[in-house]
Amino acid sequence: MLRSMAASLYIVVEGEDPGFDTFVNGHALARNEDALERLAESLRISPLLQFFSADENSMCLLLDQGAGDPEWASHLPEPQWFDPTDGLVTVRALIRFLVETPVSFGSETLPVLGELREYERVLEKARKYKLRWHLAVSWR
Repeated sequence: MLRSMAASLYIVVEGEDPGFDTFVNGHALARNEDALERLAESLRISPLLQFFSADENSMCLLLDQGAGDPEWASHLPEPQWFDPTDGLVTVRALIRFLVETPVSFGSETLPVLGELREYERVLEKARKYKLRWHLAVSWR
């Protein structure tokens, strides 16, 4: 459950510089992660957090923000990377549902839909450049 803190779900693209902007605010997606997970289950698609992976950079950010323990951060497994096509399946199914059923998230529908469309843009570019990706979480 991410909404108890000011969290952001953002996309990390493999490599130093993918050559395109990967920024997505991700606050609305983090606030609504529980509902999005339930929706993904009902749509029989992978939930967004299935694409989560902790990498060294995101753990360093968490430590800089005062979250986490430096001891466990030094023993992280290698990050997992995902094919952008798999993420696009989830993102597009969620977008389709929210467009067809806009009242389902109340006042959060437009912010969630906007961030999902930003995810779609980033994942489409990652697919074009044949780059893998994963989700990371930032807390503030």
